[in-house]
Amino acid sequence: FGSSFVSGSFALSARFASVTEYGAPAMAPLQQLDAYLAEHSYLGSEGGVTQEDYKQLKEIPARSFDADKMPNLARWQAHVSYLVEKYPKADYRGVAIPAGKAPNLGAAGAAPAAAKAEAKPAATKAQASAAKEAKGDKKADKKGDKADASKGKEAAPEDPEKARKDKLKKVIKEGGKRGVEIEGAADMGGLQFFCTSMETPEGDLELLVESMTAMNAKSDPTEEERKGGSGHIGKMIFSAGTEHLAVVAYVPEEKQSALSCEEWLTAVLKSQGGEVKQAAKDVSTGIVKANPDKGVFPLKIREPMILEANNFLRKLGLFPEDNEDSDDEYVFGDDDFPS
Repeated sequence: FGSSFVSGSFALSARFASVTEYGAPAMAPLQQLDAYLAEHSYLGSEGGVTQEDYKQLKEIPARSFDADKMPNLARWQAHVSYLVEKYPKADYRGVAIPAGKAPNLGAAGAAPAAAKAEAKPAATKAQASAAKEAKGDKKADKKGDKADASKGKEAAPEDPEKARKDKLKKVIKEGGKRGVEIEGAADMGGLQFFCTSMETPEGDLELLVESMTAMNAKSDPTEEERKGGSGHIGKMIFSAGTEHLAVVAYVPEEKQSALSCEEWLTAVLKSQGGEVKQAAKDVSTGIVKANPDKGVFPLKIREPMILEANNFLRKLGLFPEDNEDSDDEYVFGDDDFPS
């Protein structure tokens, strides 16, 4: 990742193209890995990166799959690629990267395959039965077709409340996973603050607040899949929509004497003519409205605002200076960033 960690944000430096001649790694088919990583942040452990992740990373060529088709694998590869370069054997405290253990990937692909195999005979019988009935009573089929057509016309549109609830579930899931990753990465590098972008809220400020809440949720050690756990890390997260860029800042209580959440957010929003929607000591929110006439586009201004957020922290001595030669900035979880 080069300067990506120092900037406190992650992303894919380039799109991965599908190159079939590489083949799949020895451990498991790439599709199986992607399915597993949809529910887990790492391969070797739920708590953080391990040598098992580093080992598997070496077996997957950078351009051996399409990141659009396997977003979970792409996320993991980008994240672990940075960590193995920056912390190959130990974190910033000198604590050794744990060995970890190979995950059980069988369930990720076996269940769908078994279900498909079981469904095939049933489908064959159903087709035979349907064919027999069709020959015996064509009139009944015609009536059924008319009834189905009528039902299709009368079908009600999707319930907005249900759609909202479904969207919220996805937002919480994304936030919970990102919280685990931020906790691991920030702890390895000794960071107190972190800035990144979120995709699922799509510029919805209310949902972005829910995303922050999921990130900060206390991790339950008894759960198979860890979620949240980054409540001790200050954060500013961004989500681009069509009408505006939503921004949420969070400063934990123990860091509020060193940083004002409202001042941090206000300074970042001011850089692009945004407005504060809600101000508090712990969580503050705001937006920057799109303005095509002035060249203000949510996706376009997101990266400069992440840089602004990091620079504000640097002036207060709350963020490491970027002394590396690379000018690249990365936004974790986004392989579609505009140049």
